Amino acid sequence: MVHDSMILPVILSGGTGSRLWPQSRALCPKQFQPLVNQYTLFQNTIQRLDKLDNLQPPMVIANEEHRFLVAEQLRQLNCETTSIVLEPEGRNTAPAVALAAFQALADENDPLLLVLAADHVIQDEQAFHLSVRDAVSAAEKGNLVTFGITPDRAETGYGYIKVSSLSSADMSPLMAVAEFVEKPDKATAEEYVSSGGYYWNSGMFLFRASVYLEELKRFRPNIYAACEQAMAVQTSDLDFTRINKEAFLVCPAVSVDYAVMETTEKAVMVGLDAGWSDIGSWSGLADVLPKDSDNNSVDGDVISLDSQNCLLRAEKKLLACIGLENLVVVETDDAILVADKDRAQEVKPLVENLQRQKRSEAQLHRKVFRPWGFYDTVDSGDRFQVKRLTVHPGASLSQQKHFHRAEHWVVVSGTAKVTCGEKTFLVTENESTFIPIGEVHCLENPGKVPLHLIEVQSGSYLGEDDIVRFTHSCGHP
Repeated sequence: MVHDSMILPVILSGGTGSRLWPQSRALCPKQFQPLVNQYTLFQNTIQRLDKLDNLQPPMVIANEEHRFLVAEQLRQLNCETTSIVLEPEGRNTAPAVALAAFQALADENDPLLLVLAADHVIQDEQAFHLSVRDAVSAAEKGNLVTFGITPDRAETGYGYIKVSSLSSADMSPLMAVAEFVEKPDKATAEEYVSSGGYYWNSGMFLFRASVYLEELKRFRPNIYAACEQAMAVQTSDLDFTRINKEAFLVCPAVSVDYAVMETTEKAVMVGLDAGWSDIGSWSGLADVLPKDSDNNSVDGDVISLDSQNCLLRAEKKLLACIGLENLVVVETDDAILVADKDRAQEVKPLVENLQRQKRSEAQLHRKVFRPWGFYDTVDSGDRFQVKRLTVHPGASLSQQKHFHRAEHWVVVSGTAKVTCGEKTFLVTENESTFIPIGEVHCLENPGKVPLHLIEVQSGSYLGEDDIVRFTHSCGHP
């Protein structure tokens, strides 16, 4: 069957993925990490769309704090977007999808929204494409389609969808949604799977933008009103769409399931058997990764002797393991996790403990992304800090000054255009320059290749908030 409706993929990229700490952190969570291959989960989600028909460029709903990660990872794929809408704060999936629907209608069309989480793994992409195509005709008829995952085990970490058959012949791939069920205990989960009438709730949907908003307005008018007001006042900032913060913060945090799908009479389900996982824990990641002869999932520089059923992951250092069993060992540049695989869900309260202690390791990695590139904090101590900066070709840092620190810049490769006070000059490989305390300065990459430099900060206070910015970038207000 030929379908004329355009499909707008809506990628929901919020969430902190705290159960995958220390690799996943609040400012660089799991969806922006390369966990299963050389691409990140977010990039895999974008690439998964390639062979679907009638697609518009994707729309991304992103947290304010993740905007530069989103832009950079899209740039790496040469992927154009319909828009990147920034949420001032996360409010769960129902408001996020409402923002996408209002934005789509503002563009004077009413596409089918294919709502996808940015942090899922789908191993059989052909099966995914077929399920989406099965869902299109139902969505065109005004149904709200959810995708239910065919369960292969009694999983207590997922919600379930109870289904019944539909009698209409032209909707044969679909099933009626009888009810959404909360995460069950082990015995109940076993009953669900053995009955054959339950599916895992994937949190993926296909529906027309206007139909979703009609049902949202009917069942949760407060969410509808808050999102409508938030989208009524927009500003563009680089590649991003900013919305009315005050209006959006009034919106309650509610999932699509609670807000609409559990109450609407238009809910139907398409089954999806495609090696799906939401990678909700380290043990969940181990389930989808390749195994060695001892059932270990190994990534990075790892040497293992007589270890079995482990997930062993090294990011920066050699990880040497002897005689381990059923453990998760994850090494990053500033933290190491060692946990029993069966207790992998307890990483979340561990991260909450780090947050209460105001530990930076809960929030960010050494590498921090900015619109001009990124920096990596190499070393720090009393009155000094060393960073490695990478500046994209043609990019520049804001014109700024510092009250408490001086900076030495050493160019490793590329060419830097430096403005220091009234002087502007070039600094090339193996050359350096000095920025005194209180001096207005700016850094620019005028070349065609990335600029790599070492920045040595020295002074009484080295916090990121010791910055007075004068322009967004060199010479540009």
